[in-house]
Amino acid sequence: MTFSLRVIVPAVALVLAAPLAAQANDPARAPVQTLDDGLLAIMKGGKTLGTAGRAARIGPVVDQTFDVALITRLSVGPDWLKVAPADQTALVAAMRRLTVAQYAANFDSYGGESFKIDPTVETRGTDKVVRTTLAAPKGDPVSIGYRLRQSGGSWRIVDVYYKNAISQLATRRADFATIFAKGGAKALISHLNDLSAKGGR
Repeated sequence: MTFSLRVIVPAVALVLAAPLAAQANDPARAPVQTLDDGLLAIMKGGKTLGTAGRAARIGPVVDQTFDVALITRLSVGPDWLKVAPADQTALVAAMRRLTVAQYAANFDSYGGESFKIDPTVETRGTDKVVRTTLAAPKGDPVSIGYRLRQSGGSWRIVDVYYKNAISQLATRRADFATIFAKGGAKALISHLNDLSAKGGR
């Protein structure tokens, strides 16, 4: 039995494209797309919005796309069990303020930048990794990866990888352990609030 190449080639292409299409529709990509859209919006708002305006605009996006409570607990590590409930709540609030402040400070102007999400979504145990590229007309593109975990039936970001390698969670865990050892939860809350006041730097 023989088939025309005009039939075989499109059929093969369809088979090969199917997994990629499934990846492109992976629900873990949606929060990353929402975050990218939010960041572009505050970049375009720039100086007109001001720092406070950008923070107000990106805050709800952070709430929608990040699992801030889990990020805080994982960043503190085993010491979390030593923290009083009221201080746990204060730490989560401080972590949210820091996350919002960092985005409002770092994405403060627009010069033709764009985000591109890699259609391939990597599965790591129960987590997924979505990779993006931030491109600008001038300068090298920047790779940013996001690790997501399901929470309440939706995917939420739990870690950010700068250049797809440097884990924000691991960096914070190392920093927080030193501060916690010296002054406990209240010292860590004060540290996070100080960072937020400085624009996350």
